[in-house]
Amino acid sequence: MRSHTIVLVSAAMVLAACGSPSSDEDGGARTPPPASASGTAGTGGSASPGEPRAVATGLEVPWAVAFLPGGDALVTERDSARLVRVTPSGEKTVVGKVPGVQPGGEGGLMGVAVSPGYAEDKLVYLYLTATSDNRVVRATYDGGDLGTLEPVVTGIPKAGNHNGGRIAFGPDEMLYIATGDAGDTSLSQDKDSLGGKILRVTPDGKPAPDNPFGNRTWTYGHRNVQGLAWDDDGRMYATEFGQNRFDEINLIEKGGNYGWPEVEGEGDREGFTNPLLTWTTDEASPSGLAYADGSLWAAALRGERLWQVPLDDGEAGRPAARFESGFGRLRAVAAAPGGSLWFTTSNKDGRGDPAPDDDRVMNVPLG
Repeated sequence: MRSHTIVLVSAAMVLAACGSPSSDEDGGARTPPPASASGTAGTGGSASPGEPRAVATGLEVPWAVAFLPGGDALVTERDSARLVRVTPSGEKTVVGKVPGVQPGGEGGLMGVAVSPGYAEDKLVYLYLTATSDNRVVRATYDGGDLGTLEPVVTGIPKAGNHNGGRIAFGPDEMLYIATGDAGDTSLSQDKDSLGGKILRVTPDGKPAPDNPFGNRTWTYGHRNVQGLAWDDDGRMYATEFGQNRFDEINLIEKGGNYGWPEVEGEGDREGFTNPLLTWTTDEASPSGLAYADGSLWAAALRGERLWQVPLDDGEAGRPAARFESGFGRLRAVAAAPGGSLWFTTSNKDGRGDPAPDDDRVMNVPLG
């Protein structure tokens, strides 16, 4: 059980509390507020990123980004069910509308991942909401049309919200799948349910070797995991939506129980893993997550900013809020070839205020 969670609070809460220790029941020790957007970000003095520039505009709720060999990206649109190819120079090509997607609420066409063996197998993976479930499918894509969809994992619980949806291949070349509790909190503590979990499977969807419970479950006790990333040493991190009080970044460890619904935020309770870092929900609602240039980068929806969280040997330094004006809700973030970040806006998702060129894919130089 980790006991060093960083708890971030809004400026209003800091003023009201006058810096006194937190008395919140599920809180934890209060730490200094995050660094300002113009400051450095704690551990190691992590430098500010450069100014974002638009790579692509006029998209419809771009939910996830995955890069192909060569630097082009595949971008999913949640509500239209379109898969779009975007070049670094900004050319957009609609690969196609993915069949079988049933958008609704927070469901639709969500995660995308490119096979580690893409050069040989030409496979791309998609997480989507179907008629009766959420599922992961795969198909060949050789630069033309998307091939016939093949189920990889089916039966993930679906609902109007808490659908999870992020997928990514880890350093071990296993596929990790982020799921939500679909509004049924009892699923999260049930190790045999696919809801409220991070799943780890082989590329064809079978339980991966050395999984802790002999099934697809890697970690459990999650409410709605939204982002997955690994640092240079192979440590895994995930963003998670809280309920009313605390959103989280978790350091993901094999077999861990992350507490939901018994704990929201830091609980310091035996058998549950504390988050690495928490925010108040108005500052975050963290979705996509990436690792680059020594920091985690978390895209915030309600918080309307990109959080930079410097890391030092798996420990989180003081986060810095980047790009707090001008972009609105941020959904996806991905480390791009060549050392930059791409992030997407999500202002057409029914909860934002779209600008004329929304939704956008932005490129941020680092270093």
